[in-house]
Amino acid sequence: MNTNNLPSQLNLNRRQFLAASACSIAATLAGSAALAGAAEDRWKMRLSTSSVMFVKLPIEQFCERAAKLGFEAVDIWGPLFKCTHLDDVATRLGGDGLKSLLAKNKLKLCAFSVYPNRYPQYAELLGASGGGVAIRGSDKACKPEELTARMKEFLETLKPQADLAEKHNAYLAIENHGHALLDSVDSLKTFTDLNQNPRLGIALAPYHIQAGKMSVEEAIAACGKQLLFFYAWQNGKGTEQLPGHGPTDFTPWLAALAKIGYTRCVNPFMHGEVEPDAMEAAVAKSRQYMLDCYAKAMRS
Repeated sequence: MNTNNLPSQLNLNRRQFLAASACSIAATLAGSAALAGAAEDRWKMRLSTSSVMFVKLPIEQFCERAAKLGFEAVDIWGPLFKCTHLDDVATRLGGDGLKSLLAKNKLKLCAFSVYPNRYPQYAELLGASGGGVAIRGSDKACKPEELTARMKEFLETLKPQADLAEKHNAYLAIENHGHALLDSVDSLKTFTDLNQNPRLGIALAPYHIQAGKMSVEEAIAACGKQLLFFYAWQNGKGTEQLPGHGPTDFTPWLAALAKIGYTRCVNPFMHGEVEPDAMEAAVAKSRQYMLDCYAKAMRS
């Protein structure tokens, strides 16, 4: 063995070791950064609940229960299905009072439901409450060959309300419904193709999509970036309309929402009068089910 070159060999090996270590550390840091970026980029599901499901409670008690159940935001209903919440807010609390109530319960306002077409009545209140989405219905159904022309006319009639929404920091979401202008995947595509107004969009109700034997995933894709509100609502009777109670697997729906980059609320929903305590238990089960579906959708 030639010991004359031993120091230089040791120095070379040391330099090689340090270089390799530096590369390994850099690769580890890069990998960690990539994982962190992937986690940040992962779609986040935001859950809300609707006041109409607790129609027998005053607005304060509804908000308390929504917060207790772990929801992030609330959808407050106008005078439909015996719901008095929005009118009570308008006459008694006002925008500042509602903001205080929500802040007390650490809730956000995601929507006012103003069916069938009462948005102008509540536009100023929605703005004063911090802004959000106003949900209303569409128009009468039409023949398939009339769809494009009728949708153009409908969008034209919405311009004054869209201007009002812009003035009051809000958005107007049109819900699909059976036997209405907006009632099918084709009609959703026609709406989004023709709509150029950033203040207008869609509130998607899968209940009605399923009733028409259509794909909810296709409906979500048709809405795309114009989806402003999503009802986690399956076609069924009683509490079987709620996620986790009826037979529908909501995981593909959440995966479809993630695919379009949906940023607003997912709202477990049903129609029908149920006693508040029973409704609370049913909605608690639905919320946990949605979290389980979300975990599965994110793994796929």
